Amino acid sequence: MKVIKKTHQMQIISDKLRMQGKTIGFVPTMGALHQAHIELIKRARKQNDIVIVSIFVNPLQFGPKEDYNKYPRPIKQDLKICRNEKVDYVFYPPVDEMYPKDGNLTFVEVTKLEDILCGKYRSGHFRGVATVVSKLFNIVKPHNAYFGEKDYQQLKIIERMVNDLNFDVKIIPVPTVRDIDGLAYSSRNLYLSDKERSVASSLYKSLVFCKELIQQKKYTLKQCIQKSKKYLDTLLSSVEHKIQYFEIYDNDLNPVPQNLKEIPSGKRIRIFVAVFIGNTRLIDNIEVTV
Repeated sequence: MKVIKKTHQMQIISDKLRMQGKTIGFVPTMGALHQAHIELIKRARKQNDIVIVSIFVNPLQFGPKEDYNKYPRPIKQDLKICRNEKVDYVFYPPVDEMYPKDGNLTFVEVTKLEDILCGKYRSGHFRGVATVVSKLFNIVKPHNAYFGEKDYQQLKIIERMVNDLNFDVKIIPVPTVRDIDGLAYSSRNLYLSDKERSVASSLYKSLVFCKELIQQKKYTLKQCIQKSKKYLDTLLSSVEHKIQYFEIYDNDLNPVPQNLKEIPSGKRIRIFVAVFIGNTRLIDNIEVTV
């Protein structure tokens, strides 16, 4: 495994690999790798000749009051995981290698999809995500790139960006990977205290609860959400918490009718939740077939 820190060097390597007819699988990360990242890497390893993982904590996607400076950066552990998973190259650039010293003047935005869910509360976040991912695609030049469904809005934004801007890369979604109690793996789980971690699986439990209400078809979607939020508040009553949103969209992030009878039978929709547990913001989602 080789660690590459220069963008130009990474581009030269990728060009040579492509000329040799090698398929490149790419897993973009911000480090602090966990089981969900490992699943992305394993999928890439199975489906490609070469696997490249990027580790870059992207300042553009953090707001002024967010956790950029304290975001975990256990690089030695991350590189060990990559070696164990037989990653071929780790692209690990410093910030001044990715962005001009006088500031970035060029950005990528995916309008409409950025304005809901997390984007509604994290202004500029997805502009930062789309910008850095577009740069990484131009640097790494992958054939296939792997993204987890836990960050579903991010996944759909990247898919739309790739389609709209004709990137020569295939986006491969990978189902959410969960701990034994249902909590979706996230680098931010490291911020939770033991007490907070003991109740964090409540996000998933509330999503399942809402799914069951929807499938009963006794209530409107608004009623399902209200009951699910109340249930989640009860589950989290032992810790400081705040529900930021609990919402439902279809799988393309379009609004869905409140009356379940107006939704075609067999249509797949998705429930989304974001919660602060203490100071830690967690998100999750699950799919429901109506």
